[in-house]
Amino acid sequence: MSMQYKPKSLWRLALATTIITAVVGSVTSCVTSGQMKQSKSTPPVPIGPLEARKAPKASLVEMGKRLFFDARMSGDGAISCATCHDPTQGFTRQVDKEGKPMALSDAYPGTRHFRNSPTLLNVSYKADFAKVGWGWDGHMGANLNDVVRDQLTETMMMNIDMRLMHERMKQDAVYIKMCQENFNGECSSGKGRKALVAFMDTLVSTDTPFDSGTMSPAAQNGQALFEGKAGCINCHDGSYFSDGMPHNTGMPENMDVFKDPLRHIAYRAVMTNHGVPNQENWRRDVGFFFVSKRYADVGKFITPTLRELKYTAPYMHNGLLASLDDVVAFYNQGGGMDDPLADELKPLGLSAQEQQELVAFLESLSSTTPVTVEKMSIPQEYEPLPNWLESHN
Repeated sequence: MSMQYKPKSLWRLALATTIITAVVGSVTSCVTSGQMKQSKSTPPVPIGPLEARKAPKASLVEMGKRLFFDARMSGDGAISCATCHDPTQGFTRQVDKEGKPMALSDAYPGTRHFRNSPTLLNVSYKADFAKVGWGWDGHMGANLNDVVRDQLTETMMMNIDMRLMHERMKQDAVYIKMCQENFNGECSSGKGRKALVAFMDTLVSTDTPFDSGTMSPAAQNGQALFEGKAGCINCHDGSYFSDGMPHNTGMPENMDVFKDPLRHIAYRAVMTNHGVPNQENWRRDVGFFFVSKRYADVGKFITPTLRELKYTAPYMHNGLLASLDDVVAFYNQGGGMDDPLADELKPLGLSAQEQQELVAFLESLSSTTPVTVEKMSIPQEYEPLPNWLESHN
């Protein structure tokens, strides 16, 4: 497949204006100079199967699953975690309610997001590799519990106050019973977050050909390319297939972010919340710049996992690549061409057959049987518990 990405003069002009303004003014230094190294100082970690872990308590997982599908865990009770992480769509959001493809995720009612919804599959392993932070831009939390809190309270995500989550759980007889069983106490938002983490800890790859050693000859050839000629392992290493670091691949902008008013509002709001200067000049998702405030980090995004790719299209932070064929072709040509700061990638020189073998290897990292769970429908009625008034008089 031939894929040409032409430079966008608007983006180049905007970047140049912003950098010149920053040089004239004051440039904020990196948050922690010791922690945010931008190049590998050690060889790639060998790829391999995920380490088996002790399964969480079944009753706690069930509590987390109920919370995951419960729309009352959003501020206005309109969306649940499963809205953007649909178990029938690889725990991402690939199509809307009308079945139309979605490169960019929806968000809290009244706004729309400007990035692709990442998968939750194998997310419990991410903590082992998240060197600078979670999320596409690396700004979130130190562990999965912190990330859950961030997404629950984030205005454009679930937009719920932890105190409100606490009270809604306390008004539900099922949660009261679950909290007593799992924590021997009354409900709280902290206990709810622990349950959500336990549920996500179960969303793990199961029978991938790579892990079971049953790859096809083409996939085996693809692995050799992955670790050799293609050099994918330089960023996608270890059992999670991610170095947890920010990189700039020159991915073109998804201009829907700027054409759709609701997405543009969301984009500008996040820019404001993260203190990005000269906002009127940007026509770019600045990525890791949110965290570091180093202009060299504009357009860098945290390396995603490659596991379960068969079920988690579209790809990249803005969903512009629809298939694995597109992804491999993009890297084969040396990444995108519209970002003057993207200098990490070079053309790979892979033949058509080698590209197909690399795709075969990437597909071998997905479970033969998709990892999913049955959806739940949670009633939204708010009724006082029996004898509640009498017990509090």
